[in-house]
Amino acid sequence: MSEADGTLTLDLKVSEPLRRTGLHGTHKTLKAKMVDFGGWEMPVEYAGLVAEHNAVRTAVGVFDVSHMGCIQLRGPGSLDAVQKLLMNDASRLQVGQAHYSAMLTPDGTFVDDVVLHKLSENDYLIVINAGTREKDVQWVRRTIGQMPSVHINDYSDLYTQIAIQGPLAEQTLQKLTDVDLGTIKNYWFKWGKVAGQYNVLIARTGYTGEDGFEIYVPSDEATSADVWRQVFEAGQEFGIVPCGLGARNTLRLESSMALYGHEISDEINVFEAGLNRYCKLEKPMDFVGKTALLAAGEPTRKLVGLEMVDRGIARDGYAVRSLEGEPLGVVTSGSPSPTLKKNIAMAFVPAVDAVHGNELAVEIRGSLVKARVVATPFYKRVRKPAEIIS
Repeated sequence: MSEADGTLTLDLKVSEPLRRTGLHGTHKTLKAKMVDFGGWEMPVEYAGLVAEHNAVRTAVGVFDVSHMGCIQLRGPGSLDAVQKLLMNDASRLQVGQAHYSAMLTPDGTFVDDVVLHKLSENDYLIVINAGTREKDVQWVRRTIGQMPSVHINDYSDLYTQIAIQGPLAEQTLQKLTDVDLGTIKNYWFKWGKVAGQYNVLIARTGYTGEDGFEIYVPSDEATSADVWRQVFEAGQEFGIVPCGLGARNTLRLESSMALYGHEISDEINVFEAGLNRYCKLEKPMDFVGKTALLAAGEPTRKLVGLEMVDRGIARDGYAVRSLEGEPLGVVTSGSPSPTLKKNIAMAFVPAVDAVHGNELAVEIRGSLVKARVVATPFYKRVRKPAEIIS
């Protein structure tokens, strides 16, 4: 399936019934357009992709992201296990803090990108992607399952994950909790009561490039639907809207966030993907993939941002060529940008061509359409001082 232009193609596997989140009934009631996403029946849009996208950029929108997975590592050996498993340096995390990281293959390519939360000194939560969920759990057990004093638990089906995103997300969620949300910095979290539910993890994280929160509540249908309803009642005065995976894709593309199978995969290494800043080669623990990355040298191809100069939409999988037609690379994600009113894309090209301002072409239906290499992210919001990662 593809998310290239904010729409997701349907690739149903009739032999395997699609999985459903605790909010499936709510989505049907709201008349969402449902699609297969990584084996899950998920909403791609409700009233329309552009309207949902713009609501997140200007006010507040809400996403069901319960198809994501949760793996907990607990015990005296949990830090060592995390350090071996993930490329970022978990020893730097404080209790209540999270960071972006990834599980790598021995070749330094991606098993999956993740967000790691430090719940306590010997307790970590890894949030993994839906499309790689079962593979990730198996990888974790195979990689660190024999390490001493660490217990691995797959809690993926225990939580409904609701993402409340946008500049008015804090004002919306604050109505439902006594936790002072203003004290939660970007990529930090607290536990508290939300919408009548106790021990809810409230994280200032998201996949939209906007301010916002992701909350983890019990996954049963009644609880999930009730919390969703209360969130919408709280946000009604702000024009809150339900948002599908289509808008989530265009939002993350504008913010140049990687998607597995597009900008990262088991055939793309950390340096090619431009995620060096999250890969701590200097940390003492030898994590999986470190040896290969130390020997890799400078990448011969790089991920770049493209802005279409001539009329045309660069969709994922389209060939990138020189202006003379010589093959250079491939578009990984592409779409019209609702915020910027431009056609944008991310693509892999030879390192020598990954220069800002360089003009090249995307092959669209047999024609070469001019594009320009530009800085990423395409869109970057202005952060409030309290949100800055410490």
